This record gives sequence, C-alpha cells and structure tokens, in this order.
Amino acid sequence: MSSNLMVRIAEALERMAPVPAPEPSFTEATAYIWQPDPDRLVPVPEVNRVDLVQLIGIDRSRDTLLANTLQFARGHAANNALLWGSRGMGKSSLVKAVHAEAVRQGLPLILVEIAREDLGSVGRLLSLLGKAQDKRFLLFSDDLSFSHDDTQYKSLKAVLDGGISGRPANVVLYATSNRRHLMPRDMIDNERSTAIHPGEAVEEKVSLSDRFGLWLGFHPCSQDDYLAMVRGYCDAYGVHIAEDDLRAQAIEWQATRGSRSGRVAWQFFTDLAGRQGVAV
Repeated sequence: MSSNLMVRIAEALERMAPVPAPEPSFTEATAYIWQPDPDRLVPVPEVNRVDLVQLIGIDRSRDTLLANTLQFARGHAANNALLWGSRGMGKSSLVKAVHAEAVRQGLPLILVEIAREDLGSVGRLLSLLGKAQDKRFLLFSDDLSFSHDDTQYKSLKAVLDGGISGRPANVVLYATSNRRHLMPRDMIDNERSTAIHPGEAVEEKVSLSDRFGLWLGFHPCSQDDYLAMVRGYCDAYGVHIAEDDLRAQAIEWQATRGSRSGRVAWQFFTDLAGRQGVAV
C-alpha cells in the first residue's frame, strides 16, 4: 500500500473521529464561546459590551443581577437567572456588564456563551467546566426560546436541575428571552385545548422557567428614560450637542422607529456620533 494512500486513510479517519481538543487552561481570556463537534471553548479576547453605568432605566434588575453575580463569583450560593421581556431593553448587555464588573473587582469569573442550538451538548460542557474548581463560570444563553416540536428545553432542564450528578457548584446559568415562559403563548394555549391531560402538558412546558431562581422583567422604557440613555451615551463618548436639539432629534428618531428602547437609543446615538465625526 502506497504511503499517499495511507496518509489519505489517516486523514479520513481523523475527520470521522477528530482528536479531542486539549482542555482549556482558562488563562487566555475571561470569556469563551462553546462550539461542539469537536468540543472546544473558543476564547474571546474582547467582549462586545457596554459599561454598567450606561444601562439606564433598569436599576432594580441591574442591582439584583449584580448582587447575585458577585456573591456567586465570591464562592457563595447564587441563583440561575432568567432575564425576560421587551426586546432592546438591555438584557444581554446587562449580563455582559455584570460579568465585566466582577472581573474588574478581580474575581475569578469566566463567561461562557452557549447557543440555543448547542444545548444538546451542554452535559459535556458542564463536565468540562466542573473540572476547573478554582474558577467560577457564568454560563450564558442569549435569546432563548423553544417551538412546539423543540426538545432542546429538556437539555436546559439538566443545567438547571443537574440530574443525578448535580450541576457543578462552580457554574450558574443566565438566560435571556423575549418570553416569560420561554414558549410561545399560542403553543401553551394549544396544549391546554388539545392535550388529553391539558394541565400536565402545560406544566411540562412552563415548568422550565420555574427552575430559574431569579426572574427579572424588562419592560418598554418611558420617554424620559430613553432621553436619559441618549444623554448618557453622549456624555460617555464626548458628543456635544445642545439639550433642546438632542431632545428634538432623539424624539423624531424614535417616532420613525415606532418604539423606544435602549437599542433604539444606541442606534440614534450612533447616527448622531457619525454625523459629528466621533468614533464609537
């Protein structure tokens, strides 16, 4: 058998059963993205985030999540958290901001993001994270929701409940969703109307969100909060504009969008900063 053929066979076998990646040392970065098949944690050198002080209009949620995060990072008990509600109101930004604050305080907290479609591999991820007992891990799943034929939510239950082996004590889960129960309302109503035992069918679905110890709701912001967000961004990035002009332009911008939120405030500010030649 020729050497070239042997090499091709070896390469084909490696593609079919790749060599497992070495276990991370968690010294490359403070944030990682989980990518399965083959399983690996990809370091993120610089996380896309905003400062905690720039998150305006969500004071109660901010303070509650920060306290929960810091006590966990210090090695104390803490709850899994579900951040739910209106889109663009800072749910994902808050998770990344409280992680940054813990790191700023010198606490050994590592942010690990897992995509919803990768939840089926979460057991392997937990096993990996559980080995690094000198670290604390904030497992983050963004924009979480499930359809009627989706079974990934069963994998999420394993994270929240831990099964027989228990969830590693050095891991906590934060998830964001536009839905309070992570399921569409019409799906829950359909279960009630078509199931043989409607109460049991609904409980199976909505009990998932009950497994989060913290529920933090995010609701549409007022005009005053929206304007305060815009002003906060201007102050942070050194954009100078008269208050009356800022107010008029910001209100016109949100009127064309038909909504007010932190995301809309940032989009207006990005446009304003660009017109003034300021990089953000």
